[in-house]
Amino acid sequence: MPNLSLPYPQDLLITSGKSPEDLETELLFLLAVKLFELRRLSLGKAAEFCRMNKLQFMFEIGRLQIPVINLDEEQITDELGDD
Repeated sequence: MPNLSLPYPQDLLITSGKSPEDLETELLFLLAVKLFELRRLSLGKAAEFCRMNKLQFMFEIGRLQIPVINLDEEQITDELGDD
């Protein structure tokens, strides 16, 4: 799997009050959330991306008030279709 190295300013580390490992975990999670919101990653792939299980990821994005179900209008129409 390709690897991404992301430099960040020391100020971010200081203002976050987190250890480097905790800050990097949080940044990875936030990137996964954004990719999920943009529909670039499915729920399961986003969870895997930030090294969480799917249930844990669902709980965490729910705490951020981000809908777990990320369907567009066409997908919703298909799900609610005339059966």
